[in-house]
Amino acid sequence: MVKARNLRVSMMAAMGATALLAGCGGSDRGNALLDSLAPCPRISIIADAADLTRFRSGGGRDLTAMELNASVSGFQAKCDYGRNGGLDVAITPSFLVERGPAFRGNAAQITYMVAVMQDDQPVAPPTTYGLQVEFASNVSRAQGSDEISIRLPGNPQAAARRQIWLGFVLSPDELALNRARGPR
Repeated sequence: MVKARNLRVSMMAAMGATALLAGCGGSDRGNALLDSLAPCPRISIIADAADLTRFRSGGGRDLTAMELNASVSGFQAKCDYGRNGGLDVAITPSFLVERGPAFRGNAAQITYMVAVMQDDQPVAPPTTYGLQVEFASNVSRAQGSDEISIRLPGNPQAAARRQIWLGFVLSPDELALNRARGPR
């Protein structure tokens, strides 16, 4: 009986100390808006624009004419409440780029886009971003990533119902090639 009582007293003391330490965090404790997690919109990679295969001008679609082959390999996202409402969405897309036999130089320039949609309709025109990917000497593959921020205005719950789509900016020929070979 004595052991059980001492154990209960020890547990209560430990819980009290934990509660005191939890209160020692930042000054934002107790602010329901800052203590809760912000909702995030659905973020997707556009299947038809997930890959980019670029060929040397006038070289056809032969493997020896391929300059580069790139793919959107994934992304990370973090959402936070905006200061004046809405959501702040930080996205870090990552890319895998492989140089082909016709590639010249040590850096590839790729262009990708981010579109914000609501009910499958664009909210605004897509925003394009450029990324330069550097290749080490005698290495044919490189990874690159970028960090972008998007402000979705309005009520945070309504803003989280929007969709964000990522993909490469493609020429009509590059898009046709992706559609012909299908998603990889």
